[in-house]
Amino acid sequence: MKYKIFKSTCKPLLFLICIAAAVLVGIARLSTGPEYALSLFYLFPIIITSWYVGKWAGLILCGICDASWLVADLYMIDQFSSSFVPFINETFRLIVFVVIGLLIAELKKALENQKNLARIDPLTRVANRRAFFEIADLELKRARRFCHPISVIYIDLDNFKSVNDRMGHDTGDQLLCEVAACIKENLRSTDILARFGGDEFCVMLAETSGSGAYRVASKMNKILLQLMARRGWPVTFSIGVATFETLPDAMEEIVQLADKLMYKAKKKKKDKIFQEIVSEPKFSESL
Repeated sequence: MKYKIFKSTCKPLLFLICIAAAVLVGIARLSTGPEYALSLFYLFPIIITSWYVGKWAGLILCGICDASWLVADLYMIDQFSSSFVPFINETFRLIVFVVIGLLIAELKKALENQKNLARIDPLTRVANRRAFFEIADLELKRARRFCHPISVIYIDLDNFKSVNDRMGHDTGDQLLCEVAACIKENLRSTDILARFGGDEFCVMLAETSGSGAYRVASKMNKILLQLMARRGWPVTFSIGVATFETLPDAMEEIVQLADKLMYKAKKKKKDKIFQEIVSEPKFSESL
């Protein structure tokens, strides 16, 4: 939250600084006369604004840069062969500025999209394993600071292979997408859902006790089974729930325990929920 406030404050300030830089280049143009081509220096504030502030701010700055150069030239209009020369020059210069500003903004957008794609599962459009741990590690630090518990739910789809074999991979992909969407719809905005590959999903519940995590897992299992019944898909869910009241050093420890509990449920009879609560001293409970 503090980062967002800091970022929203910095953008207008950076924009104002770039405007001031553009004005200074115009003043330098006026001071040195028409012989020196200083317009290259306009590119620095244009690039900075287009990259850090945004496309529209960059375009506005292009106009400001062009206007400051034109004003300087108009003060020296008697040094040009024709009064139309400054206007023709600034028209072409504005086109160059705009093209460069748009290219920089589009490059930034493309890089951000690529960065987001590297953190999103391409099939289900939820977070992938990498993104999960990046976000969850931050939440772990926050939880440790405020002494809040963290719970992780690890979900495996029972008999998913039979759906692929009998109904085809397209149906299997649709099943995974609908499972992901169903889980996401029933989580809070502060919770994190990720696909860990294949038919496994992981959910981190922030500030959630053992009893709360088990309720969420039970509700989630019920809703998912209803979805499978409606679709005629012979799939159930083995679920492991790990709650840490005494927080570990790394998020991997919580996920590993939830994964272990999920496999324990799968080896029993499938379609089960196993839970363990880690506190001080450590104890466990299977449900």
